[in-house]
Amino acid sequence: MPNVSGKAYGLTTFCPIRNGHKDGMANSSLIRKMLQDLPEDEESPMANVANTYMARFYILDDAIFESYPARLDRLQSKYLVFTSNFHGDLDTYLTGMWHGINTVIKQLWGNCVGFEKVDSAQSFVEYIKKCQLTNTFYFNGSTDDPLQEQLKSLFLKQEFSKFVFAHQGVAANQLLQEFKAFIAWSKPKVLAAPAWKAGACSPDGG
Repeated sequence: MPNVSGKAYGLTTFCPIRNGHKDGMANSSLIRKMLQDLPEDEESPMANVANTYMARFYILDDAIFESYPARLDRLQSKYLVFTSNFHGDLDTYLTGMWHGINTVIKQLWGNCVGFEKVDSAQSFVEYIKKCQLTNTFYFNGSTDDPLQEQLKSLFLKQEFSKFVFAHQGVAANQLLQEFKAFIAWSKPKVLAAPAWKAGACSPDGG
């Protein structure tokens, strides 16, 4: 399938925004303002959606065809574009997304065409599938392991590099004891903690 790379899935959706205004603002402008106000990094709502590698929202106003002569293709509506790369299958991911951040989902998609019929995880899955496009050349930029495994691996890679740098020239006996202490602290076989947080740029969220 074009949307799948190993156990990773690439989702692209174009959800038409209702034409019209609310409270003196165009519906597209209301959604744009919501997107601008969303927190980022580990505070992002998408950090609470299990197995999200990366996700992006934006408003598509128009499309330009790069033909000759170039012309602007006037779309019938503006679109809320949602893309996500994640581990696993689409239905499971979207179901988890609904249960994890349905308040945010209702705010962002509330002014989109047809979303008024969405009132459950199943109807959300069906709605997103109706808006889904095929990724012709989907490429996953990371491994296709579950997100928690990747976050633990990144944590261990960074912390072990720090350990090696800090222990240059240390006597063998001392190195062995401190390495055992490092293993006890870092818990390589425990995925939950210590590890990077989803969305964070470093283990401490910096």
